[in-house]
Amino acid sequence: MPSETLTHGPDRFDDEDYPAYTMGRAAEMIGATPGFLRAVGEAGLVTPRRSEGGHRRYSRQQLRTAARARELVDQGTPIEAACRIVLLEDQLDEALRRNGELGGPAGRAEGMPSS
Repeated sequence: MPSETLTHGPDRFDDEDYPAYTMGRAAEMIGATPGFLRAVGEAGLVTPRRSEGGHRRYSRQQLRTAARARELVDQGTPIEAACRIVLLEDQLDEALRRNGELGGPAGRAEGMPSS
């Protein structure tokens, strides 16, 4: 992923997707280690942006996602499995949202018979 220049200013910190937190601060906020954040990044759960100096920066949304994986790991789930579970939960939530937009609980496509 190409490096992007991060804009600064007070409005950016209200943005859930703005990468405001350094790795150390992000790890502290979710009660994890920087190594844990690197591992969830390698597993593809979160992809931190990079500062101009190449340092990882995390958004609040990414930290919520990583914290969900940390909870599973704390319960004994291997980190790779925890990341996969969180990704699948997010995909299911998105599919359910889309189904609701397409016309009800089943999200029936036009022309499909109803049960």
